[in-house]
Amino acid sequence: MAPGAMNRWTASLADARPLSFWLDDPGRPPALPALTGAEQCDLLVVGGGYSGLWTALIAKERDPDRDVLLIEGREVGWAASGRNGGFCDASLTHGLDNGLSRWPREIGRLEELGARNLDAIEEAVARYGIDCAFERTGGIDVATEPYQVEELRTRHREAQRLGLDGGVEFLDEDQVRAVVRSPLFRAGLRDRHGVAMLNPAQLAWGLKAACLERGVRIHERTPALSLVPRGTGMGVRTPYGRVSARHVALGTNVFPSLVKRVRPYTVPVYDYALMTEPLTAEQRAAIGWHGREGLSDTANRFHYFRLTADDRILWGGYDAVYPYGGRVRAEHDDRPETYARLAEHFFRYFPALEGLRFSHAWGGAIDTCSRFSAFFGTAHRGRVAYAAGYTGLGVGATRFGAEVMLDLLSGEQTERTALEMVRSKPLPFPPEPFAWAGISLTKWSLARADENRGHRNPWLRTLDRLGLGFDS
Repeated sequence: MAPGAMNRWTASLADARPLSFWLDDPGRPPALPALTGAEQCDLLVVGGGYSGLWTALIAKERDPDRDVLLIEGREVGWAASGRNGGFCDASLTHGLDNGLSRWPREIGRLEELGARNLDAIEEAVARYGIDCAFERTGGIDVATEPYQVEELRTRHREAQRLGLDGGVEFLDEDQVRAVVRSPLFRAGLRDRHGVAMLNPAQLAWGLKAACLERGVRIHERTPALSLVPRGTGMGVRTPYGRVSARHVALGTNVFPSLVKRVRPYTVPVYDYALMTEPLTAEQRAAIGWHGREGLSDTANRFHYFRLTADDRILWGGYDAVYPYGGRVRAEHDDRPETYARLAEHFFRYFPALEGLRFSHAWGGAIDTCSRFSAFFGTAHRGRVAYAAGYTGLGVGATRFGAEVMLDLLSGEQTERTALEMVRSKPLPFPPEPFAWAGISLTKWSLARADENRGHRNPWLRTLDRLGLGFDS
């Protein structure tokens, strides 16, 4: 990037606040008191993000008399659930291609369950009166290079072959630019029904309120320090107390699991986003986007972007940063060099918006696993259940994961627990320095593929054969 260009793009970041736009909200609810002393419950849920909140809420919906306690180390929704892009996707498998490559025999069922799950989220938002700007807008994957156009055509033909193309249509260059005007767009694959947009922090806070309404006991600023068997149940120690529970559901995701053997299955990857100031009516007219779809491009290092309720543009992705050693630290949440790169890319996509400024810039850790989509399991003779590895597509899928955890704790066979996706595990990541070396080589190879018409080098082809991956 030339020095003049650097100054030009970074000027748009001069007033950006280094925190999540979603969490920078005067309506943010106050934290509930920490747990003190000894408590008992039927079900202890550890983690106050989507995974834990859905688990606690659905547990009470299934059995209103069940005593459910949720503990959160900081505040509900403060981590990935309050920092993401607000794309609520029906896919449980990080997209049809990934699901088809891993579970071809049950892809139809997985797609059906994902669609039902998204419908259930929309229904819950309405039933509990959760004001989270939920919009069933659909989404569009856009091609910005000629070779990506054929990739989208191939994906569309495959969906048609499988009978999974309901609401899915291929858009040529004129058609996609009629939806959103960008000089870089060459084609698009639109899913009219399988994606919703929402305010992610408000969803988390709304789920918190719904849990309290249903009788869930919630303690914030209460990290779980240890997990051990206690009699016929489990015991969890916290800084100021302890909990005895018949069952425990772990929704800790990117943070080190209380079940140590689960830890090698995930690594943290840091993702970053910008939020613009609100667009004027003239700026909206310049780019169109009247359907308010969620958009992403189809490169390996991809961008995702969407409109907010007050007509800002969230612009995120591209860099996926793995810190050596896989440690989750606040110091990684802010990365000015990535913000500058994202700003430059934004104005390449939308030159008509030059002069627009960014109000917020932030980052945070996502838990990723080698198969890109969530995995599940139990520990301590079925008294503990866990779900993790959502890899950046957990806004919707965590509700499905909550149902899986509750199914596993019940010990009953269900249509979810019968899935190969639920019964299998991804390959674990190796210890350092091998994890760092492998992830770094993979990132370099993905960047080269983006610059070489999508051609994958021997390293990437080897990972493909092994069913391994790395993504943001």
